[in-house]
Amino acid sequence: MKTFSGKTVVLAVTGSIAAVETVKLAHALRRRGAEVQAVMTEAATGIIHPDALTYATGRPAITRITGLVEHILYCGEGGAADLLLIAPCTANTIGKIAAGIDDTPATTFATTALGRRMPVVVAPAMHESMYRHPGVVENLERLRSWGIDIVAPRIEEGKAKVADIDTIVLHAARAVSGRPLAGRRVLITSGACAEPFDDVRVLTTRSTGRMGRALALEAFRLGADVTVVHAGSFPCVRNIRVATAADMRRAVLSVCRDGGVDIYMSAAAISDFAPERCEGKIPSGSPLDIRLNPLPKIIDEVMATCCPVTVAFKLGWHEEERARTMLDAGVKMVVVNAPPAMGAAGGTFSLMMADSTIEVTGSKEEVAAAIWSGLL
Repeated sequence: MKTFSGKTVVLAVTGSIAAVETVKLAHALRRRGAEVQAVMTEAATGIIHPDALTYATGRPAITRITGLVEHILYCGEGGAADLLLIAPCTANTIGKIAAGIDDTPATTFATTALGRRMPVVVAPAMHESMYRHPGVVENLERLRSWGIDIVAPRIEEGKAKVADIDTIVLHAARAVSGRPLAGRRVLITSGACAEPFDDVRVLTTRSTGRMGRALALEAFRLGADVTVVHAGSFPCVRNIRVATAADMRRAVLSVCRDGGVDIYMSAAAISDFAPERCEGKIPSGSPLDIRLNPLPKIIDEVMATCCPVTVAFKLGWHEEERARTMLDAGVKMVVVNAPPAMGAAGGTFSLMMADSTIEVTGSKEEVAAAIWSGLL
């Protein structure tokens, strides 16, 4: 999706070895519609040649401030840039920004951007011992207090490695989205449940969680505080790991009671039945009857517990009548799709609301964007 359409991102690169990843980062931003202008410190040019970023962005990389006052052209009042993204950002540059020191192109752009109060995103990268230094910790907290979004690094092999490209791009997209969901608590159930019927076998579905992931990441991009209850792990959100429908029910109701929920999206293929559990492993080779017991509907309990804006999903052919019943019961939107969409990258979906129905065909990321657009 072109989440940066019409946006200009200044990508400031400092002297971390992670600078070698910035060509890929520039490409990722441009694929999503951004115009990208690279700015490099002298230390960064010793790690990656400016020509590489000139090629990746389609614009000459800025390696020094000239009489054209590039920092004002992009980050001054009325400047061309919508976002300053400093990635990777060293401890040295973090300290200079926090102290208002202005002696590299990156710090000059940062000072200008902060004075304009435009969005700034910083992705630190350094050795772990440097990241734990109390001065660096205090500097990062100071940057946060100024409204700078800090993309937490990955702690691996004794290093605070710069976050992966998808995570940085998602934070950047959030920064330029206007955050229409800021302050809203979103709870999403995602993916399949697995109900054990002996010690090695489970009853489950073909759901992959793609739709839940797309909804969660779009909600984060739009500024929400997002919790996902599922068996997997998505970036940038709070993940609560569960396996069975009973686990999911307990986790969901706990979130509802403890912190409250503004918007609930029931995107998971939650088990309708649970088999009666057999101890051990059922021997193979003989016919077997398995009793399936119905399970409570989590969506009904959520609506009764905390009355959020609720989005339901119905899977099947000709589900419109049942969807209308759910809308009459207080569900805000029912997303109807056919079984071929389960596990697929996209499909055709009907977004049903009380006064309208929208047909959407596309990737699940595009469908998720349409769902959120319909709610806002």
